Amino acid sequence: MNSRHGRSTFGSAPSALVVEDDPDLSTRLVQALRGAGYRPQGVFTALEALRVVAHDEPDIVLLDLGLPDVDGADALRMMRGASNVPVVIATARRDELRVVQLLNAGADDYLVKPFSVPLLVARMGAVLRRVRGSGDPGPRVVSVGALRIDLGLRQVHVDGRPVALNRKEFDVLKYLAEHRDRVVPRAELVAAVWGRDHSGREQSVDVHVSWLRRKLGESAAAPRHLVTVRGVGFRLVDHA
Repeated sequence: MNSRHGRSTFGSAPSALVVEDDPDLSTRLVQALRGAGYRPQGVFTALEALRVVAHDEPDIVLLDLGLPDVDGADALRMMRGASNVPVVIATARRDELRVVQLLNAGADDYLVKPFSVPLLVARMGAVLRRVRGSGDPGPRVVSVGALRIDLGLRQVHVDGRPVALNRKEFDVLKYLAEHRDRVVPRAELVAAVWGRDHSGREQSVDVHVSWLRRKLGESAAAPRHLVTVRGVGFRLVDHA
């Protein structure tokens, strides 16, 4: 792997999960992504990767196909069953049919080994730009009471204090901010954040709203911005 480092063009520091069973290559990839402005984490097995995706919700995954416990293609399908996290495949295989199958199975892009760091960073950045919708002109900032939400940089401040949110928490807050003039039904919020395969996610949205409230310094009993409308859904307000 080429040792030249790229540099992320994002104003925030996106989190990246590197799933690679070769310890030396994993270390080099993690170091390269850290140098490119990411917050990377490396794991060596598919099961470890699935646990991280489920609990930490990284912004993007770099997934090797040749894993020791579960084939990378099966790992991709498992991830897609639990999350819509962007996945870039890293493979030594040049079989075009195989690549097409992986893309159809939910991969966002792929890289054939060996690849350079600048190419890796460029491909991952392109995937994140598509996910983040950064084709919109300029950064968009929404202010709701003491909340300041930068939709482009995916950054949140409360009373001028930065708040660290995971991907799903931010997506929930973003959707509510974009529709702050009305009550958002729970089913609509689930579909918007979890996508088409959202059956059984109603409990997930309640859990994420609870985590979000805690991080924003409020509660269901004493809401400040995030109000529950019983039997309907949620609404973001200037001050409850």
